[in-house]
Amino acid sequence: MYKIGVLLSGCGVMDGSEIHEAVITLLAIDKAGMQSVCIAPNKDQTQVINHLTNKPQNEKRNILVESARIARGNIKDIKSINPKDLDAVILPGGFGAACNLSSFAKDGASANVMPEVEAFLREAHKLKKPIGAICIAPNVIAKVFGDKNIELTIGNDQGTASNLEKMGAKHIKKEVDDIVVDHKNLIISTPAYMLAGGPAEVEAGINKLIKAIVELIKKTEQVAASS
Repeated sequence: MYKIGVLLSGCGVMDGSEIHEAVITLLAIDKAGMQSVCIAPNKDQTQVINHLTNKPQNEKRNILVESARIARGNIKDIKSINPKDLDAVILPGGFGAACNLSSFAKDGASANVMPEVEAFLREAHKLKKPIGAICIAPNVIAKVFGDKNIELTIGNDQGTASNLEKMGAKHIKKEVDDIVVDHKNLIISTPAYMLAGGPAEVEAGINKLIKAIVELIKKTEQVAASS
């Protein structure tokens, strides 16, 4: 059974993982007969937002603790997981991917990625583990792998796409239910709520992403077996 890491950034679209995207990803992994392994950094969020008023709250919340809400408690600190024990990793979107996992929301193309997240992704890439990125999460991928001429999508938002390209990525415009597969770098992305009007549109793109993840896992296994 393939094990797919799901890298969460909190719980809630405005300050953590987008819950629809995260849950649809977990469901798609399960329906594909694979096992999800939820992971998150054990650090405080950079902000806490009241999702009813859309205004900041003066409190602290921990990314790992908040992500555990989505994972039903079955989650690990990213520092305790070795990418070699996974077959792929997926980053759902949500503002947490741009303000917790990275500083993209504040710094744009000059963003930094949380060190333990960058180290984890670089090791996964080195081991030829496919990496999926949903919604705004490709910002993390663009920053970490911009020097590798990666191809990805966040849909068609020109401002965001421009910043990703400044980090070295090649952005490809896609509709909400489509994906970009960078076969060379084993990276798959889909727009989700960067474009979606509801969960059904999110599901269509994520289902394609999961299917592509499985195909890339099998392809890398075949290459490894023949070498």
